[in-house]
Amino acid sequence: MNFAERLYALRREKGLSQEELAEVVGVTRQAVQKWESGASRPDMDNLTTLARYFGVTLDYLITGEEPPAPAAGSPTVIEKHYYRECGDFFRPRGDYEYVSRRTLWGLPLVHVHISGRGLARARGIIAVGNVATGLVSLGVFSAGLLSLGVISLGVLLSIGCVSAGTLSLGCFSFGWLALGAVTFGRYAIGGVAVASRIALGGVANGPLAIGGAVKGTTRFRLMEGVPVDRATRDAIRQAVAEALGGRLPWLRWLFTAWF
Repeated sequence: MNFAERLYALRREKGLSQEELAEVVGVTRQAVQKWESGASRPDMDNLTTLARYFGVTLDYLITGEEPPAPAAGSPTVIEKHYYRECGDFFRPRGDYEYVSRRTLWGLPLVHVHISGRGLARARGIIAVGNVATGLVSLGVFSAGLLSLGVISLGVLLSIGCVSAGTLSLGCFSFGWLALGAVTFGRYAIGGVAVASRIALGGVANGPLAIGGAVKGTTRFRLMEGVPVDRATRDAIRQAVAEALGGRLPWLRWLFTAWF
């Protein structure tokens, strides 16, 4: 009998459903289902909780064997081999999951699900995982109100290697305001900047383009290493203010503070 079968047998002996056991441990029903199918394995904290709840030793839960009883009169020795054995036990899987019992709007307040292989999904108010979805999300693939990830999608703020959001920062950045190496947006600042209103960058393309190589209706070409004279600086500030319609002073400052 392997671990998945032992866990299934212990749960059935207690008369619990997968959902009820999930509540005891503090994980999702899907996590318990994966443990019992052998698709993933619990971490050390969850193993300890399971062993304590079912009234068995970690040795039995992991290997199916009880540790040998000490000889009569011999001192009790606690062998600290669980972490070594459990390390071997987990290494092929490398799966960790935590789900807070507190919820908000039907979602766990915190959901952490990280796996060494595959796409471990996390969904919660605060979500951390290989694939994370939440109000605040952190992951390889991340989506949320505030998002940080290798590939990131944020409603308000997005930061990532490939990033898209209202305010976006990344190597490749797409947004209302995009900042990064290669940027596309209504307003864009970057090494290469393409914008529908104002572009500022080494290469800039937009109705108002400011940079080294520029293309647009209104263009300000700046020479590397050559200071911007006062007349050009004033003209840039005036053009930016007109493009913004006198609104968004913080954005006007962002485009003109470089000169």
